[in-house]
Amino acid sequence: MLLGAAALLAGLALPVASAHARQAPEMVEARVRDFLHAQAAGLPGEVTIELSPFDPNNQLPACAALEPFLPGGTRAWGRISVGVRCDSPVTWTAYLQARVAVVADYLVAARPLRAGQIVGPADLAQRRGDLTALPDNTLTDGTQAMGHHTRFAVAAGSPLRGDMLRVPHAVRQGQTVSVISVGTGFRIASEGRAMNNAAPGERVRVRLANGQVVTGTARTDGKVELTL
Repeated sequence: MLLGAAALLAGLALPVASAHARQAPEMVEARVRDFLHAQAAGLPGEVTIELSPFDPNNQLPACAALEPFLPGGTRAWGRISVGVRCDSPVTWTAYLQARVAVVADYLVAARPLRAGQIVGPADLAQRRGDLTALPDNTLTDGTQAMGHHTRFAVAAGSPLRGDMLRVPHAVRQGQTVSVISVGTGFRIASEGRAMNNAAPGERVRVRLANGQVVTGTARTDGKVELTL
């Protein structure tokens, strides 16, 4: 279980003799846990969630409608802070520490690989572990690696990442691409023009129709995902 308690924002306008009951910790923890499970839906593997306890001695008035949220740019992955907002009867915000683990099979080099070597089935092995504790863009499916050349030598047992291989570009410079903006409770699709080449999992800059330049992650389907 993670250590620590909810970090409460200062400046709450509480009456001296509050007529409201204290916020029940178990309600906050249940709402945050449900929220994280929803945010993690669709992730590969088995998702487990650990939460720090909400302060049982908090002096917050009981909330009529708790609203969990993730700070901008945060996703339900690894160690994160999760916010809980209340607007009634008194406005307050609190944060809980959480850990979202995603246990799944991933690829490792079954034997040493030379720079420029074409990866075949005998070069790959699978291990099981927490993907959130591994480097970004760790590969989980043999089809993501087989038939591609290694960019450099890879030691046996090393987790295989997309940037270790010469993978065909998912997005090419000058190409019109779909941009999927994902945030808490919303998903927006737009279009723009890619400003650089990018393989799946790599960063790509996109100029939107209004001239704004955003940076997202290239997906295998050629779309660019932007986390807000």
